[in-house]
Amino acid sequence: MRRKSDAAAAAAAAAAAAEELAEEKAQAELSVAPDLLRQVPLRGRLVTGDALYCQQALCQQIRLAQGHYLFVIKANQPELLAEVALLFDQPPPGERFATASSCRTQRDRHEVRTLTASTALAEYLAECGWAGVQQVLRLESCVAHLAGRRQGQTTRLVRHFVTSLSPQVPAHQLLRLIREHWHIENRLHYVRDVTLGEDASQVRSGAAPEALAALRNAILGLLRHHGYDNIAAALRHFAWSSGAALRLLGLLPP
Repeated sequence: MRRKSDAAAAAAAAAAAAEELAEEKAQAELSVAPDLLRQVPLRGRLVTGDALYCQQALCQQIRLAQGHYLFVIKANQPELLAEVALLFDQPPPGERFATASSCRTQRDRHEVRTLTASTALAEYLAECGWAGVQQVLRLESCVAHLAGRRQGQTTRLVRHFVTSLSPQVPAHQLLRLIREHWHIENRLHYVRDVTLGEDASQVRSGAAPEALAALRNAILGLLRHHGYDNIAAALRHFAWSSGAALRLLGLLPP
């Protein structure tokens, strides 16, 4: 019984440490975002980001630089999330939304994405401090599982967004922009953070974190350059075959 309680305590401590590390990383990323944006000419460009960057100060900075933003809304902005969710769940009488949808079948998944856009909250949210807001969006993803353990099941996910892009940007283009954002997130950030272990890294002192980040980016770029799409599988392959890794680096003849 004691072993079980000790194991549970250890698991809880590990989970708390992981959560604390993730929070530290998020705050570090957020703290450098304003300086990074100042180094980029934002005029006429669109800045996309996950919920961490959905901050009034960043939205204002982007608009003052004559750029546009498109950010995910989550629970870190509870009032904004509640207002946007309520609009789409209980629209005012006569409210008309712009919509677009796309469908895609990949392996054992058939996904339908439906985007709904509205300008109804633009004036109100601007008064609340969301600079330049023009539209709020809801994206509903329905995935039908065609094979495997979950065959016959359907999963549904709803996300909300805020953007300074005007209603002249059609819903189908907004849907494409969101998909491009997630493509970057999944292809680069998730691979670097999870597959290459950046989120789990305990290295925090001196220049070591920056050096390791550069090394991870170099590895990722090298594998992509040689046509590896599944980075996790590539890492397993080269872990089992040091000769192949050396040949990839040009240190052994083909």
